[in-house]
Amino acid sequence: MKHMSEHTNNSNQESVISVRMMDIITSLLFIAVGLVVMIGSIKLGASWGSDGPEAGYFPFYISLIILLSSSVTLYQSVVIDKKKETETFVDKESFKQVMAVLVPAIIFVLGVQLIGIYVSSVIYIAVFMVWLGKYPLWKAAAVSVGVSIALYLMFEYWFQVPLPHGSWINPLEFIGVQ
Repeated sequence: MKHMSEHTNNSNQESVISVRMMDIITSLLFIAVGLVVMIGSIKLGASWGSDGPEAGYFPFYISLIILLSSSVTLYQSVVIDKKKETETFVDKESFKQVMAVLVPAIIFVLGVQLIGIYVSSVIYIAVFMVWLGKYPLWKAAAVSVGVSIALYLMFEYWFQVPLPHGSWINPLEFIGVQ
């Protein structure tokens, strides 16, 4: 069984992206993060004041470490480790499996904002049970509705913490639930 951390050669499978390209992309992203934090730290004050370090002192040096290490990684990826261009970071089949979970999760998060967490949860749980779990529709409906009702009762009545009901439309209003 192959683990996700094992990189393979592209000879027998189609690569979505190489290890070298991921190293370059990741390095550039962390360089950008380091720069943003460093600029923010300088605005806060990144020196040693009369009463000790200013608010941006430690974040400045942490961002400096991030910038330096990311720059070294970028240099290694671009100049030194050109052989990593043939190593597969993720193949098409693995990428499809990740996307099969990631895309519905993103849609769920958007759904929580638009139609609320309870209705979105019913849809999300049912879709996953039927699509990936291969459960019959009636079981998926029973479990997803049951879990959402349990969450509603627990958060709205027991904890008295209202969760998002939806900014675009609140489907719970149609059945008289606030």
